Amino acid sequence: MRITFCCTDTKPEPWLQGLQAALPQADVSLWHSGDAPADYAVVWAPPQTLFDQQPQLKAAFNIGAGVDALLALQVPPQTKLVRLDDAGMSVQMAEYVCHALIRHTREFDAYEADTRAGNWSFRKPLARADFPVGILGLGVLGARVAQAVAQFEFPVLGWSRSPKHIAGVQCFSGAQELDRFLAGTRVLVNLLPLTPETENILNRHTLSQLHSGAYLINVARGRHLVEEDLLALLETGQMAGAMLDVFRTEPLPADHPFWTHPRITVTPHTSARTLRSESIAQIVGKIHALERGEPVAGVVDLVRGY
Repeated sequence: MRITFCCTDTKPEPWLQGLQAALPQADVSLWHSGDAPADYAVVWAPPQTLFDQQPQLKAAFNIGAGVDALLALQVPPQTKLVRLDDAGMSVQMAEYVCHALIRHTREFDAYEADTRAGNWSFRKPLARADFPVGILGLGVLGARVAQAVAQFEFPVLGWSRSPKHIAGVQCFSGAQELDRFLAGTRVLVNLLPLTPETENILNRHTLSQLHSGAYLINVARGRHLVEEDLLALLETGQMAGAMLDVFRTEPLPADHPFWTHPRITVTPHTSARTLRSESIAQIVGKIHALERGEPVAGVVDLVRGY
């Protein structure tokens, strides 16, 4: 068995060593143009050349949560695109979202400003019931985030393309229920996959349907958000603020208005990082299953785009 590793902006040595240790019978190597045919590929933002030269690949395992970069390529029809089910990302994502939510609803930004100015201040506590949290996207990450938020006794709503049932979450599905979901939401958390249907979904029309003084937490993809619309709605007061981890251009340009906006918190695409050891174990388990002719979870539906 031959496995090739082709991951942009990723230090290859620890991955190669980990994969080789877990699959001692395999030939594991860093991909180079012109390499001999491989059976499997481990990838992140690979070039089109990889698939052009490796049409025989049985599967390509994506080490990140999003597969939009892969869907932009021409992948051989017999090559399965397989995403990680979790690999330690769901707990990190739940931590990030709960931090952002509580930071906003407990007004910790305002307290921080006061303490920096030497002011010992008091603010009347806000009621969690007044901050219904809507989770856009109820996949593995979205479901875990929804359950974590519910533990803090916030009202939780969730929206997905197809019907889902999650304890403690009021679930909506399909285009016909999106408006009802938005109308019931004051803190919107975006965890949607990026597809042609979801690109620019966070726009003036959708964000204006949220409760007045809404808050946005975007941890999915930058291309979900129409940045100019968010800035305009912050000016009108329809949006109270936002915590953003993903952007249309990354790194975020130095002159981008998000850096200095007083009601926007920026983090550098760090809400949930791939954990290497867990990812390797998952990839190896799926390779074993495929070699036995068994189905595996996480195979990307090319029509849906996730």
